[in-house]
Order: sequence, then C-alpha cells, then structure tokens
Amino acid sequence: MLMSGQDYRDSLRRYQPRVYVNGRQIESVADEPLLAPGVNAVALTYDFALREDVAALMRATRPDLAGGQPVNRMIAIPATTEDLLDKLEAVRLVCQETGCAQRYLGGDGLAAIRQATARVDADLGTTYGERFHAYLERVYAEDLALGVAMTDGKGDRSRRPSQQANPDAYVRIVERRPDGIVIAGVKAIITGAPYLHELLVMPGRNMTEADAAYAVCCAVPVDAENLTLIARPAGRPGEAAAKFSARYGQSTAVAVFDGVFVPWERVFLAGEWAHSGFLTLEYATHHRHTCIGARAGFGDLLIGAGALMTEANGLDLNRAASLRKPMVELIQIVEGFFACGVAASVYGVADPAGVMVPEPVFANIGKLLLATQIYDMHRVAHEVSGGLIVALPGPDEDHNPATAGRLSELLAGRSDIPYEKRIEVARFIEDLTASYQAGWYSVISLHGGGSPEAMKKEIWRHYPVRDKVELVERLLERGVLADGTRRLSRQRQPGRCCAEGCTIPEALPSPGSAGASKL
Repeated sequence: MLMSGQDYRDSLRRYQPRVYVNGRQIESVADEPLLAPGVNAVALTYDFALREDVAALMRATRPDLAGGQPVNRMIAIPATTEDLLDKLEAVRLVCQETGCAQRYLGGDGLAAIRQATARVDADLGTTYGERFHAYLERVYAEDLALGVAMTDGKGDRSRRPSQQANPDAYVRIVERRPDGIVIAGVKAIITGAPYLHELLVMPGRNMTEADAAYAVCCAVPVDAENLTLIARPAGRPGEAAAKFSARYGQSTAVAVFDGVFVPWERVFLAGEWAHSGFLTLEYATHHRHTCIGARAGFGDLLIGAGALMTEANGLDLNRAASLRKPMVELIQIVEGFFACGVAASVYGVADPAGVMVPEPVFANIGKLLLATQIYDMHRVAHEVSGGLIVALPGPDEDHNPATAGRLSELLAGRSDIPYEKRIEVARFIEDLTASYQAGWYSVISLHGGGSPEAMKKEIWRHYPVRDKVELVERLLERGVLADGTRRLSRQRQPGRCCAEGCTIPEALPSPGSAGASKL
C-alpha cells in the first residue's frame, strides 16, 4: 500500500515516542511546530509516489515481494542497475524540493541487511533471512518510514567497544531471553528519528570476538519502551528569514536505549561478530551512492538560486563572463559527482542475495567529491550572489512603516524585479549557504555515510591498482611480470584477488574460521 503525505502524518499520531526537543518533551511529533519542516520533507516522499508524472522514478515493483504491488522507491531494495539509476534520480528529485529528505536511508539499510542475513545464514545455518523477509513484507505493506541508527556514541575512539570505560558508549546486547534480546547504549546522528516509524539498529564498525555483544542488528519501533530520542529542531521552524528551511528541514537525534526489549522476529544479527564489518561496509556503499543523488538535488537549488540572484542584481550571465565562470564551476561540481553516481549504478554488481550493489569505487569517489566540495558549492553561490545575502536588514523591517519604504527604494535592483522578490532570493541563498541550516548541510555532507578518510580507504581497497601496474610493465617490456617474489605480483589489492573482486573483504576472517562467510 502506498500512503499519501496525509496518511503518513496520521500514522505518526498512532505512535507515542518519547522525544525531547530543546529540553521539552514533545506530545505529538506530527503536530509539533519545531519538527514540522522535517515532517513536511518526509511527507513529500509519500505524495511524490502517488504522482503519475514521476511514478516511474518514485515507485518500484518486485514480483517476489509485497505481492507485486508498487513500493515507494525510498525503501525499495534495488535488484537491477535500472533500480539503482531510478533511485539516484528519485532521491535527486525529492531533494530538489526539500534540500534533504533522508527517508532513503531506510532503503539503504534494508538492502545491506538483506545481504548480510543471507550471508550469515549460508555460513552458520541461522534463519535471519526468513525473519528479515517477513519484516520486509510488513515494511512494504505498511509503507513505513525507517531511520538508520548506526553511529554509536563511541566514547574513547582509541578503544574498541568492549574496552570502553562506559559500556553504553556503543549499543550492545545486555540480555538474551527465549523470546528476544535486550539492548542498551546510545546511537547518535539519527536523521529524522522523531518523525519516523522505526529505527534499523546496525553496527557501526567491524567487531572482534571480544566485541560480540556489540554485533547487533535489529528493528525497533520509535515508541519502544525504554527508548528516548533527544533531538534538534528540524530546519529553522518559525524563522521569517528562513525562506527555505522554515518549510523543509531535517532533525537529527540521539537515541538512548535503556534496556529496550526486541523480539527475535525483529533481530537480524545477534553476536555474529565476524559479519558486522560486512554489514557496515555494504550499507556504506549503498548510502554513499544515494547521498550523491541527495546533494545533486541540493546543488540544483544553488544553481537556480545563483542564476536568479544574478538576474535580480541586474546582470546578464550570458554577457558577464566573470559571473558565468563560477556558475559553470558550480555546474561542474554538481554534475561531476552525480556522474559518479550514474557510473556506480551502471557498473553495479548483483549480490548473491539478489541485491544490486553500486560499484564501490565510483560510489565512494562521488561521495568523496561532494563531501569535500560542498564548501566550494557555498563559495561559488556567494561569489555570484554578492554580499547582500548576509547584509540585508532582518525580515521585521519589511513591515516597519518607518523603514520599509526607504529600503524598498534604495535596495531595489532591476526595474522589472520588485524589491520584495530580490530580497526573497537573497534570503533564500543565505538560508542555504550562510545560516545554521547551511552549516548542517555542510557537516552532514562531509561526515554523513562516513568520513572522507573512510571513503579513501574504500577506494583504495577496491581499486585494481595491480592491473595498472601490469599495463605499464607490459608497455615497458621489462619481462618481470612472472617474478612471484615481488609484492605487487603476489597481491593485487587488499581484500581482492582480481579486478572483479572475488574474495571477501579484508575486514572479515578467511573462510573456515569461526563466523566466516562461505559466499
């Protein structure tokens, strides 16, 4: 069943999560003004799925799931390269409207969990896959919005989870019961948590045997007993100057698990520590791919706003080469990292579980580009817009009889563009590039889905450097390729025996060891 945005709002009222925002407990997340921009953003993903003009992008159909009924693209597990391309475009589409509607994280999490449960079952004879399939059917049938609770509090980052002075710095299993498990600990930076239906709790790193209690993956309703969400406001609700983020924005939350019971049917990993790294890395690949689409949508907003502001300032981009150049730079940045997302989709590889996985080199390069160039995107927008975007008087002056008239007269630009329209665009750009919300976009772009260093590690791990060495050796005709004593002759890349990569990731033990994969 596909819900509408109103259906989604109504569904939130059936949940009673314990949520705090700005030190105050929220009675109804669906009706809370401080969370309204986030609710609006997620609601749009529901409404877009009901629009026939974008149905091809916003809906997915899997004959083996949900009875062949359409599924919202934000939570659909990709099975083909076309699915990856459609999701990339769909995420870009919704983020053109909302800046960042991160419901797609749920789909990324579902894809990775499906891969991981199939892998654990094949290795250890568990039945996680059956549990997950049943859960997935429910998610699709009810058109749920899911969040991903992966990033732990981490405590002392020089120590592993089991070495922390406070064991609750990471989420862990504290009790096993015949009917389920009890978990405790903290997860941070959960985007949209207050106004979602469920959280996918996932490990945030590879675990050792000593960390087995922390190797846990499960689905938890946001209103589970003993779960507290401590959140920030979504966007800039109620601020007159927030021309965009007063309408659309995202809250982030810290989730405190104080002995939360999870029945076995909702548990998809419970101590199988050797598989935690696989789950973490596969999620990262899916998420970095969809982040590309999200920031491309945000880039579209900056491109349009920059061009509009230039026009409002009385300049013609077709004639003003000094401004056209930075606009082309902005276009280059946005379409450059988006092209990596397209390549990651086209060269995607099917996992044994039937999940189409984005090609990891292109996915990580695209995410690395957007993570580091988000600041360049803001700089270029500032360059073409001028200083007015942060020098305007506050919105209250627009209605002040003593000042409004003179301001509209003295700060007007082109005669055919009213003063009100000019300042509206200026405040729009300020909101997106020079406000608290702009800082949020920057930081979440830089660190969301892992740090730039993590992306560099994945690029190196997957890239077939040895193939390039052999190319040069052949061209030089040195005749030393058969020398098995040379390091690069013995090893292609960490965790890979060939360009296609048919060995397991290096973070996992070799086949035959406890908990190792046979896939």
